[in-house]
Amino acid sequence: MTILPTLRQLQFLIALAEHGSFSRAAETCHVTQPTLSAAIKELESILGTVLVERGARGAALTPAGSAVLERARTVMT
Repeated sequence: MTILPTLRQLQFLIALAEHGSFSRAAETCHVTQPTLSAAIKELESILGTVLVERGARGAALTPAGSAVLERARTVMT
């Protein structure tokens, strides 16, 4: 059985890319920061790659994250 990303996970990735911060992205999506963070971690697990570089100054997408972001935006439009 293949596990696919959820639309919610894709929405979270888009918000994270737009805001560059887990806390601001969570606020925009009306969830807690740990919820958003866990969903992104699960998405990374499903896809088998790191999508986000986490740092003290925020979050930045990896090249793989940017590729997934493009597809996520297509799916969500």
